[in-house]
Amino acid sequence: MPGFWLAFVFHFVFCHCQYKYGPERAWNLRSVEELKSKEFWFHDAQRTLYEKLSTPPNQYVAKNVIMFLGDGMSVPTVTASRIFDGQLRGVVGERNRLEFEKFNFVGLSKTYCANKQVADSACTASAYLSGIKANYLTIGVTPDVQLNDCAGARLPQNRLSSIAAWALKGRKSAGVVTTTRVTHASPAGVYAHTSNRDFESDFDVNSFGENASKCPDIAQQLIDGDVGQRLRVILGGGTSKFLPNTQKDVYGNPGQRLDGRNLIEEWQRSKPGNARVVFNRTDLLANDARSTDFLFGLFNASHMAYHLDDSIDTPTLSEMTESAINILSRDHGGYFLFVEGGRIDHAHHETKAKKALDETVQFSNAIKKARLLTNPWDTLIVVTADHGHTVTISGYPDVNNSIAGLNSELSDVDSKPYATLSYANGPDYQKFYQSKDGVVERVNLTTSDIGDKDARYPHGVPMTEETHGGGDVAVYAHGPWAHLFTGVYEQNTIPFMMGYASCLGPGITYCDLQPKVSYNP
Repeated sequence: MPGFWLAFVFHFVFCHCQYKYGPERAWNLRSVEELKSKEFWFHDAQRTLYEKLSTPPNQYVAKNVIMFLGDGMSVPTVTASRIFDGQLRGVVGERNRLEFEKFNFVGLSKTYCANKQVADSACTASAYLSGIKANYLTIGVTPDVQLNDCAGARLPQNRLSSIAAWALKGRKSAGVVTTTRVTHASPAGVYAHTSNRDFESDFDVNSFGENASKCPDIAQQLIDGDVGQRLRVILGGGTSKFLPNTQKDVYGNPGQRLDGRNLIEEWQRSKPGNARVVFNRTDLLANDARSTDFLFGLFNASHMAYHLDDSIDTPTLSEMTESAINILSRDHGGYFLFVEGGRIDHAHHETKAKKALDETVQFSNAIKKARLLTNPWDTLIVVTADHGHTVTISGYPDVNNSIAGLNSELSDVDSKPYATLSYANGPDYQKFYQSKDGVVERVNLTTSDIGDKDARYPHGVPMTEETHGGGDVAVYAHGPWAHLFTGVYEQNTIPFMMGYASCLGPGITYCDLQPKVSYNP
């Protein structure tokens, strides 16, 4: 009887809150005045509690696994992007939720690599894709391999196996989607083994004084490697890494390769069935997933354009994600898909905070698209970051103050305005400090371009570019065995938890411990 009454009370409170505020209105407030109501906060807390109590763990096997990686998406980045997105939509930003913030299971991942307190995107890719922490700047190899150790990177005992390889071994399909070059550090973690993340082409290998014949570049591994050659979908940027320096891409950009190989043509010739190559949004959206067995899309010579730069005929991350899922879903055995919002990181390095926030919103939109296209009972979606950045949200701005603009408060030292968002370090420090009568003082930001898409934001230590941050990053999970992803854990645990849920990989899996139970509607 007590259990009945408890359920009744929660049901009453939940329904009352839904009636009074509505399921969406509770989050999408139009006025900050509603935040001043005691009744609002009581019902808001009860609704959240009810949602948690009414969400049982999903213990079916994960037929599909989609990993979304927001490169450099620190917790402050998520907070600021949530507010930014809400303000764009005309609601109180603080009450907004990005798509992945709707997930019920959240944890924290420790991001340091084997030899660095603050990690880069290479060693972290080894951790969250292969389950082993690696050395700074290396990808897909054990900590026994040092930077530029080409011989060590080729030894079988030093090569790591990614969850994409586990999926392929388990007779599933696999794919990669990114807004960076497809040979960049994060996507390379899916298929490559290298002692230097910058070995993206044979030209790059030679520029480091290494012998390209003894040190396979990342682009070559994507075309010839055991995992790379079996990827069903590859979407991102980076034509220059695949074309010879005697040839230009469809946009007139020259290739880099010194070996004379056109790896794009080689990829298409090597594939059975219908293998499509696309270079723009129009062709991507026109492609028929029902008749496409393999898809290779390269949409720029280097990284794809920032969304705010409105590049002509460039697909969004959501559109690329949709194309990938439509093709991979044809495999009735399931798939592993890696999707990276890679330019969040680049914008932070440039201290262009507004672009970083917008790229995070685009990343959230791609996750929303994936949720619409998949079944939460058989598809595990994991969202995380590889590392953080030094961006902070500071001061005491009023609720719904423009997150990308100036703070509503003034400094209590020099009485000048300051930005709500700032960095610990970064480039162009002279934009923010000036010397007057031998005294260094801050520039008055009232006349600055803060808030513009290309504006650099204030920072402390002068650097060529802003650095990564070493804080823990959040992990959000939805679908089968999502409850495993709560708590605080090492980053290299992530692929083993995904492997457990999907019965893949060398560690313990759900199928090892009990009969396989698949969702069968």
